[in-house]
Formats: sequence, C-alpha cells, structure tokens
Amino acid sequence: MAITTLDGLIASAKQRVPLKKTASRTAVANGWFSTIDLNGDPGAGVLAGTSTTAGVVPVTTTAGMPLLNAFGGGANGHVINVEYSSVVASRIMLYDLLFKAGAYAFTAATTALTGQPSYAGRVPAGTDFTNTEIWIEVSTAFVTGTAWQVQVTYTNQSGTTGRTSIITPAVNAAALTQGRMYQVALAAGDTGVQKVDSVIVTNGGTAMTAGAFNVLVIRPLWTGRVPLANFSDMHDYLRVGMPQVFATSALQMCIAPDSTATGSTVELMLTVANG
Repeated sequence: MAITTLDGLIASAKQRVPLKKTASRTAVANGWFSTIDLNGDPGAGVLAGTSTTAGVVPVTTTAGMPLLNAFGGGANGHVINVEYSSVVASRIMLYDLLFKAGAYAFTAATTALTGQPSYAGRVPAGTDFTNTEIWIEVSTAFVTGTAWQVQVTYTNQSGTTGRTSIITPAVNAAALTQGRMYQVALAAGDTGVQKVDSVIVTNGGTAMTAGAFNVLVIRPLWTGRVPLANFSDMHDYLRVGMPQVFATSALQMCIAPDSTATGSTVELMLTVANG
C-alpha cells in the first residue's frame, strides 16, 4: 500500500539494511571511490565488470550488495532514514547500481554494446529514467600515461538514441588509482540514461601502459557529509526525501575522503519502509 500520510509512514512495515565497510582504500583527496570490493557487511564483491559487450544489471543478491527482503502486497520500498558515520572526514553517497559494463582495457578505443539488459524495473513507474547517471570506475590502476579520456554514447531518458556524453577531462595515471570513480557528463538537456550504447577511449598524451575500468549507470539516492573524523549523524525522512527502492535494488556507497584514504570503518544503517 502506498504511503500517503504520516500515519501511514509510521504504521508501515520497515526493515533495517546495514552497509558497512571495515577496510580502507588508498584514495586521492576529494575524489570519489568505489567500495564494492572492500570487506564489511555485506562481504566484499567484485570490482571488475564481467561483460564488455552487453553489460549486466546487478541485483540485491549480487556479491557485495546488502540483501533486501521482498516488499509485501506488490509494493516497493522507500528509504526513510539513514544513520551514518566514518573514521575520516568525507562525503558518502548511496546509490542503486543499475547497470555495469566492463572491464574495458585502457586501450579499448571504441566498444559497441548489443543486447544490453533493461533496468526499467529499477526506476520509478518503470518509465522514469530521469536522475540516472553515467560513471566510470577504475578496476585496475592505470600506469605511466597522461591525457586519458572517455566518452559514452547512450539512449537518453526520453528514448532518444545516438546521444553522446561530454568527453571526460584529460587525466593522468596518478588520478586513475584502483576504485576511482568519475561522473560522465551527459549531453546538454539530458537528465538520464535508458541504455549505454558504446564506450570510446582516447589514450592521448603519453600513452598508458596498464589499466582497466567499468562503465556504470547509477541512480543516486542520498548523500551525507562527515565533517570530521568519527563523526556520526542521522538523516530522517525529511532530509533523505524517501527515495524509492525495489526488492532487486543493488545498493552501494561510494566515498570522497578529504584525505588520501577512504577510512577503515564507514557505516550506513538504512531504514526502508514498505509502501
């Protein structure tokens, strides 16, 4: 049953969903970093993607994802509360990992995707692809080179094909350490992504000699700031905004530390309401 009143929210069935990391990753200060392969609760998943030609849609049972109980009565869920803490000052983002393609080699040039699985079941109403984003995620650290760039062609939120992202800023190997994540800017006027169609690599400047990366489509759900080490806080439904999640959602967090490590203990405890 849909939640339409405060009384309905209070009465709704709820589940607590932990997402905790107990291992730290070497980072670049203020850069976003993946945590999927770090130990914690749930256990570590796999950083490198498993398909470069079609990609996959991760789900709640994929390694590294917290389990969600099925929502009764055909309903979906809403994140209504986030408790969070970290041993390092940082920003934390919670997202639903809708799509993952990779791992692409640093020299991949242009890779066309075909037969991509749909993630329509993981967006509101099955049709609202707005507020979905393309990111790249480094699965193997890059070595030596400079001026490396990525561009992605995609089908946008309205079903318009042949859209081309803004090419990423040129970066050098030192900025492409394992786990590093960069958002790929969509073409002007676009607000989301239905499908990734191709991945284009420019290995410019001094060519890289190693490295690999994934292409992700994510749906951001929440972000919070840890202003100092060992700080903790709670965002209630008014601050979280009650974003919708689904029984198959692959919930993940990424971290942008102020320093050069993501921190040995980073914790989220989500409250998800049925409705």
